[in-house]
This record gives sequence, structure tokens and C-alpha cells, in this order.
Amino acid sequence: MNFLTLDLNLLRVFDAVMTEQNLTRAANQLAMTQPAVSNALRRLRDALSDDLVIRTAHGVKPTPRAEELWPIVRRSLSELEAVITPETFDITRAQNTFRMAMVDATAALWLPSLVRTILHDAPRIKIRMMPLTTRDPRAMLLRGDVDLAVGFFPWVTAQLADGHKSQIRHERLYTGHYVCVMHKGHPLADQEMTLDTYCSADHLLVSLSGKPHAVIDDVLASMDRERRILLTVNQFFTAGRIVASSDLITVLPRHLIAATGMSEALVVKELPFLTPEEHVDMLWHERDARNPAHNWLREHLRAVTHDSFERMNIPS
Repeated sequence: MNFLTLDLNLLRVFDAVMTEQNLTRAANQLAMTQPAVSNALRRLRDALSDDLVIRTAHGVKPTPRAEELWPIVRRSLSELEAVITPETFDITRAQNTFRMAMVDATAALWLPSLVRTILHDAPRIKIRMMPLTTRDPRAMLLRGDVDLAVGFFPWVTAQLADGHKSQIRHERLYTGHYVCVMHKGHPLADQEMTLDTYCSADHLLVSLSGKPHAVIDDVLASMDRERRILLTVNQFFTAGRIVASSDLITVLPRHLIAATGMSEALVVKELPFLTPEEHVDMLWHERDARNPAHNWLREHLRAVTHDSFERMNIPS
């Protein structure tokens, strides 16, 4: 391939196809016809001697070569846009599709405000929520599966804070702490919560990966204690519903209790032992660091965090 003869407009098409994983949606984003997108993609395939994407029943799937190229293309396009038109960015005209990964309760905390803002100020913005099933979403960001991940990623942020070389950027949104939660009629609801009573209860665990082990179990093990985890689920909303109607107890971040929709039926107790703080961060790829639309999204999440915690009277 001769780079000097490459039509750089093809890279914009490539970026849209990789973002949407669908030719029709990419065409809509670019205000082009689907045949025009297909033709541009064919020309880029010929230039790079690679299929780039493979058609599937639900859209297209990138080849390894496309996955290797896309972060570089995305970053370069974003930097060019920021340099050439920084003062002309208009969120009311932006047509970005953001793919975000976060747990259900975090989504419930942020999405209502985000949707209201989009409907009022950014009618062409679209949001696609992706499942978060890991405490290390770096691979998702590096592959371009998501644009932003929000959650508790202790090992990732520890490495980044220590200067670990990475293309991933991060920012802390808030720090919370864990509490014990049970329904109002639970036998322990009116008792003092001691280490013995806590360990003797039947427990529900919220685990993104489904593994029946959490930081609480590490703390208990350090004291030569353990608990019986009767049920493991991967959604906070599900946890709230089950605990509200059973004699299971669970541990939740205090700020997420309201998002379960069951806070009126629940009793909250401090844990009878110290636990690590829960730091919630947003992570993104450096290719989007100067993207004005991405900057707008991150700023909105900062504002929503502050407003939500102020309403709940919880320090952020």
C-alpha cells in the first residue's frame, strides 16, 4: 500500500463501521447510503489487503488486523478533530454513539439524568449500554468494545496510579463504603450486628463474574472467619429484590442501595469489621482523551455524580 495515495476519508468510514459494528448504522452516522459505505470499505480492504470486517447475522465482526488498526485510527481522527475544529463543537449537532459499561445500579444512578440531557440538549446522541462482567475492563477499551467504563476497578487503578505504562486513562468519581443490608423483618434487624451474628447469617453475594468470593471474604479470612454464601447474583437490582423478600443478608455500597428500588423495605447496618473503601472510577482509552464529544460525556458524569451525592447527602 502507498500511503500517499490513500484516501483518508476511508478512515472515517472505517471508524464508523468499527464503532457501530453494523453497516446500516454506520451509514446513518455518516449521512451516507449503505452502498456508499460498502464501497468505501471495499476500497480500504483493497488498499490494506485485509478483509477488515466479516459479515455476521447481527452486523459485522472486525478481523485481528482491523482491531489492531482501529485504536490508532480513532485516536488520530479525534486529535485532528480537536486541533482543526475545537471551537466549533456543538453538542446539539453531535451524532456520536457512546458505548458504556457499568453495573445495573450505577446505570440507574446516572442514566436518567443523561437521557434527560440528551433529549433536551443533544438529540442526535445515542447511548448503548454494554454488560460489565469484570473488574478489569481494559481489554474492552483497548479493543474498542466500549468508549467508557465506570465501576470499582481496584487492581487497574492501582497499576495506573503507580505509573504502569498504559493507553488507558482514569479519573476517580467518588469513594464509598460498604454496609450490611437486610429486610426490615429480618431476625438481625433489631439486634446489634457483631462478627458472630454476621458470620452465622445466610448471605447473598453480588459478583460481576459470578465467582462466589469478594473482598469481604478476604477480610473475614484475615480474621480466620468465613461466611456462608447461599446465593450469588450479578445484579444489584436483583440483590435488592431478593434480600427484601428473604432472610438473606448482603453487603452493598451505601450509595447504590437506592438504585435497587427496595430501599424502603431494607435495613442498613454498619459492618462489624473494617473494609477497604470502594473507589469508583471512569476509564477510557487515550484515543478519546481530546475528543470533544467524549469530553462532554465525562463532564456530564462528573456533574451527575456531584448532584446525585448531594441529594443523597453522601460525600463524593
